[in-house]
Amino acid sequence: MTAVICLVAAQPAAASRYAVGVVDGESSTLVAKRLRSRGATRIVDLSPIRALAVSAPDARELGLAKGVTYVERLGSRRPSYTPSDPFLARQWYAARNRAFDFWPEPPVLASVRVAVIDSGVDGTHPELQGRIVAAKSFVAGPPTVDAQGHGTFVAGLIAAQTNDGIGIAGLAPPAELLVAKVVGPERSIPVEAEAKAIRWAVATGARIINMSLGGPRDPRDPSRDTYSQLEADAVAYAVSKGVLVVAAVGNADQSPSQPWPYASWPAALPHVIGVSALGPAGGSPSFSNRDVQFNDLAAPGVDILSTFPLPLTAAFPACPEQGYSSCGPAEYRSAEGTSFAAPQVTAAAAALLASSPRLTADQVMSLLLGSSVDATTANGCAVCAPGRDRFTGSGRLDQTGALELLGTGVPAADRFEPNDGAGAGAYPLFGQRRRIDATLDFWNDRDDVYRVYLRVGERLAVTSAAGAPVRPALSLWTPGTLAVDAKSAPIRRLSIRPAGGALTHRARVAGWYVLHLRATRAASGAYRVTVTKSR
Repeated sequence: MTAVICLVAAQPAAASRYAVGVVDGESSTLVAKRLRSRGATRIVDLSPIRALAVSAPDARELGLAKGVTYVERLGSRRPSYTPSDPFLARQWYAARNRAFDFWPEPPVLASVRVAVIDSGVDGTHPELQGRIVAAKSFVAGPPTVDAQGHGTFVAGLIAAQTNDGIGIAGLAPPAELLVAKVVGPERSIPVEAEAKAIRWAVATGARIINMSLGGPRDPRDPSRDTYSQLEADAVAYAVSKGVLVVAAVGNADQSPSQPWPYASWPAALPHVIGVSALGPAGGSPSFSNRDVQFNDLAAPGVDILSTFPLPLTAAFPACPEQGYSSCGPAEYRSAEGTSFAAPQVTAAAAALLASSPRLTADQVMSLLLGSSVDATTANGCAVCAPGRDRFTGSGRLDQTGALELLGTGVPAADRFEPNDGAGAGAYPLFGQRRRIDATLDFWNDRDDVYRVYLRVGERLAVTSAAGAPVRPALSLWTPGTLAVDAKSAPIRRLSIRPAGGALTHRARVAGWYVLHLRATRAASGAYRVTVTKSR
């Protein structure tokens, strides 16, 4: 008997409308031709303006075309409401993110539980009253006492009272805070405490976990690398439960050199949105870690104003803005860091989930990345090239753009995720014939792993279809494989075929063989793989 299992590509993403800038001296007709080869349709030349209007499913592809200076999503203008918070004018980051532009009046949205795993939160702060639904400490000290200030700052960016005529405007009005304190008195973060906090956040109903913390990553020097399998397992557990994890890529002043070319852990883990910083002029500050793969999205991270613990601002009694970072210690008065960029992405994710609660974590990630504004020389980032780059990932956060993109259609969900590892995490393929929608993402979901049972003498043939956005490399591993990694490869991997190749194997022993698919090229999207078993 022959069993045929087809992994069929997901439906293509809905096309959106974009303005594409054309380099001076470049032929608009030639640029239009290049864009068409990258999936653009309905191209309109806006000459004498040096721009084209196009429809396309992927802004990143447009940005890679030669002769393009910028790619900007085209949306309709609408009246927007302005929160009444008096410090809003100093929250330049809110305007840059278009945090409130989507709504013509204060929105009424479903609540979304957001876990802030940090140094605790000042539970007496007026801006956070009624916003904390649960709090737990995993180190010494109560969770609603923040001796460092960092957690209160992060929590305020997400969930400070909005439109109440007091202080700042929190960027996520629907957010309900779960406060997990993991920073000890010496400013250290025990990995065990972090893992327990993640587990608690999931159990307490978190839809999003914000981690404005991390340890340096250095793949060239293991002695300096702070990778923790416990942390990775805890994050993978949260992902398996449908929780979106947002993490700061890290600051180079905490790394061996500045700038630093690697995102920190846990930002570099699969399915985690790694967030870097941008300055007011749109540039990438030298403190913001770079990373070719794990830097996913950028948000403002310089001169940030937020809430601050009242006991700490009381040390500066002459300062009139008690309870805000402008009255805090010197390092917080014009605060900067990727720690403060990450919660802005978390807030945008909360707005998406509040607007459409059935979204999966990966769908939210897709909306945030797909709506990002490409950072280029034209909009202030002198070091950024068109398309995805190591400084800003897919580009600058655009909260209104993400909500507008949600209105055009929800990206197809990959219901087999997360299936990134072998063992129990590998998805079993049963049946005579099946159709499975599946996707890979070179930056956040490189690996899909399946299990296929073969009897002795049974032949397995695996082919990937041409024409799909992603054609993965294929490899087959022996029964009993628990990890598809470099250490295991010499012992357990039976065969490997590059992207676009075909893989065959005849079983000498019966068992669950592990089929590993990997995105090896800078692309994301659907793939189609055919798996055939025969005698």
